[in-house]
Amino acid sequence: MSDFPADDARLLATEAPGDNAPAMSVSELSGALRRTVEDAFGHVRVRGEISGFKRHGSGHCYLTLKDENACIDGVIWRASAAALRFLPEDGAEVIATGRLTTYPGRSKYQVVIERLELAGQGALMALLDKRRRALAAEGLFDEGRKKRLPFSPRVIGVVTSPTGAVIRDILHRLADRCPCHVIVWPVAVQGEGAAAQIAAAVRGFAALPEGGPVARPDLVIVARGGGSIEDLWAFNEEEVVRAVADSPIPIISAVGHETDTSLCDFAADVRAPTPTAAAEMAVPVRRDLLGQLRELGHRIERCAARSVERGAEILDATLRRWPSREELIEPQRQRLDDLAERLPRALGSRLDRARGELGHAAGALRPGLLEGAHRRAAERLSSLWRVAELAHPNRPLERGYARIEDRQGRTLVSAAAALDARRLKLVFADGAVDASVGDGPERPRRPGLAKIGNDQPKLF
Repeated sequence: MSDFPADDARLLATEAPGDNAPAMSVSELSGALRRTVEDAFGHVRVRGEISGFKRHGSGHCYLTLKDENACIDGVIWRASAAALRFLPEDGAEVIATGRLTTYPGRSKYQVVIERLELAGQGALMALLDKRRRALAAEGLFDEGRKKRLPFSPRVIGVVTSPTGAVIRDILHRLADRCPCHVIVWPVAVQGEGAAAQIAAAVRGFAALPEGGPVARPDLVIVARGGGSIEDLWAFNEEEVVRAVADSPIPIISAVGHETDTSLCDFAADVRAPTPTAAAEMAVPVRRDLLGQLRELGHRIERCAARSVERGAEILDATLRRWPSREELIEPQRQRLDDLAERLPRALGSRLDRARGELGHAAGALRPGLLEGAHRRAAERLSSLWRVAELAHPNRPLERGYARIEDRQGRTLVSAAAALDARRLKLVFADGAVDASVGDGPERPRRPGLAKIGNDQPKLF
């Protein structure tokens, strides 16, 4: 059944004059709720745990604050987000200061956060420990990533405040130990925007080109004086830690005093207890180096002198064991004298043997033997001469034959060779006659001697 009287059940809504409950639009109702909420809760401080934190591309941040029994949405506009002292993270317990308002588009209420603070020292330490464990899990603090410091850097970059005592202490200590070129990158070391400036300075030093107008540091010192954990919080921000860990230039972290520890210390290649100690780690003592060089020079001189002395001793000992020149030459002289004495005797003995051999051979050479040998040789020579005369090529010419030669004196033994030579020479016993092969008919069937014109004898 309806709670309204039966006579009020109408199909069309009407408004009577003087009606104290006129119908409101949704926007009017949402606006009234918003004014009521904002008037009643114009300033609130809410303590809770951050959940679902998200930074929008516009720069605004959205989150939820919750406890064991309830939750409420929150928004941080871009201007307020830029002024935050720390980067909000899920799980961090905070106290949000702002005002309560509504979001008509979704009929929700939310806190417009103007300031966000960690809820006490315990919450700050819990956030720091959580961030440390997360970055350590990524390997940013591993010893294998750390680089060795240069022994004597030519250029040192310092990231710190330009007005504090820290930079004066570093410069004074560097000047005392080993003067070098120092480049200071001024940054804010606490407060709004400090973390972004520190990270940009570390990346800026790494981005300097080799041989550029601004010298690229061989070593970077990130330094700040002592303070509370809130004062040092910029060096615990993730962007600073990542910039330090990713730097290709070795970095010394000198944040706070010896008892202070920041995440920047874990990410750096070397941690110094104080900024002054960082300067001492960065460079050697020039006076000590000069003293070491002098000592090394003296040691080199002593070693060289000792080496010369030792060499002289070895040479003397060797010379004492080495035979003298006379001892080396005398045996050869004696051998020469011995050979000089033996040579005449040997020559005389050889001459006597030769005379005996000659006398023995002379006795065998009798005149009768020589005459018989000469007669036999003469007969053999005469026989050979008769055979040679019979074999002489001109012998047949005496019997009417002729020898045919070409003009070069080569004997021709065939008709084909005569036709090829064309110009011939006929050799008779009493002389030679020139001849040529004419342009007559083809080669005759049998060779013969013919007389062809001008009394010129031609063959074939």
